[in-house]
Amino acid sequence: MTNATQVIAAFREITGTRALSPDELQDLIKDGILAALARRYGPNVDAEIEINEDTGRIDITVLKEVVAEVEDASRQISLEEARWDDPDFEVGDVQEVPVEFAQFGRNAVMAAKQRILQRVREGERQKIRDEYETRVGELLSGEVQQVERGKLVVMLNRVREADSIIPWKEQNPRERFRQGETIRAVLKKVEETPKGPRLILSRADPLFVAALFKLEVPEIQQGIVEIRGVAREVGGRTKMAVSSRDDSIDPVGACVGLKGSRVRAVVQELGGERIDIVPWHPDPEVFAKRSLAPARVAKVISDYDQHTMTAIVDEDQLSLAIGRSGQNVRLASQLLGWELNLFGSRDWLERGAEQALFGGGNEGEYESSDFPLRELDLPPATLAALGAAGYTTFFDVIDLEREDMLRIPAIGPVEADRLLALIEELTVEDEDAPEPSAAADDSVVPG
Repeated sequence: MTNATQVIAAFREITGTRALSPDELQDLIKDGILAALARRYGPNVDAEIEINEDTGRIDITVLKEVVAEVEDASRQISLEEARWDDPDFEVGDVQEVPVEFAQFGRNAVMAAKQRILQRVREGERQKIRDEYETRVGELLSGEVQQVERGKLVVMLNRVREADSIIPWKEQNPRERFRQGETIRAVLKKVEETPKGPRLILSRADPLFVAALFKLEVPEIQQGIVEIRGVAREVGGRTKMAVSSRDDSIDPVGACVGLKGSRVRAVVQELGGERIDIVPWHPDPEVFAKRSLAPARVAKVISDYDQHTMTAIVDEDQLSLAIGRSGQNVRLASQLLGWELNLFGSRDWLERGAEQALFGGGNEGEYESSDFPLRELDLPPATLAALGAAGYTTFFDVIDLEREDMLRIPAIGPVEADRLLALIEELTVEDEDAPEPSAAADDSVVPG
């Protein structure tokens, strides 16, 4: 017969790899013994269990309430039966029945063992839930433990017993990992299975790109720079929109890093995937122009009811705006969250859309979109001089005369002529419009 000391040692060995405290171990052993008592006395058995690990002694006392009529034999005893042991018993008293641990058979000990293992597993599962349920979107690292039918089984560095996988659809098809290699992925979701929580990791989700930039860019960690959206075609190209809470910090420059060091680290982790970082803007039309970079957009027309946009570009910019297999315009549409239609200027004019493009239409009405001066082909010194004088957007300078420009410090005749030429190039006057009334001048619109 297995004695109590051997059982305690066996139970300690079962739980030894689980980093349990002595109190937790005792609670588990007591719970296991209670499960064994339930098999012998009934499901509602009540007992006191004392464990002395120094001596290896286990004292077990089953408690039974003395009643006139027994309704639950697992925790009650009749007055008549109780008085066989002690004639002084009365209804309401509690009879204490000592039980020798040696009386437990092998089956009872196995039941206790199973109960302990069950409690340990439940504790581990709950620990994993508590650890990871609030960490969706975070970057995790580990080691490829197994490659199984296309999926990668990962052993995480922090919680090695967690069930973690990267399904095939969450992998980059250009990448190949072998057993034993280190790997990083983003936590996409925590999935419940009959065996407990399973962590679904991803290297294909846009969240992975965002998590990598958060790791590389301190301004994102500090909340100064915010990632406003990510659109991705895994293995090919990613577009990411960023903004800054601090006007003195350029969000795109922060993500690119000195000499491209930060973005280069992300590109390397993604296996050479191309990344476009664009400054976010609250105006959807301005944001659409930026999202179609590196192409230059001449005009954006919005339909807020249908949540669609039409972007018109010059013919020499059309292929750039579309991208390889339509990838650029497709990602721009995903980043915007709008349906985006793209037209070359010639095709748009052939469709009879001159009025929509050049602002013709109802008398005195026109469509226009302002944009920063830095989008114009101007020298940095000219942009700095205009900015110091308070001119930062196209509409700020559109009505300036040459004499007004020459009054700006550091703007000479050459710079003024260059700026006037750009304004004339980007401004179209509606010569066919009726004579202006007192409430409307010639309508102008950036091209």
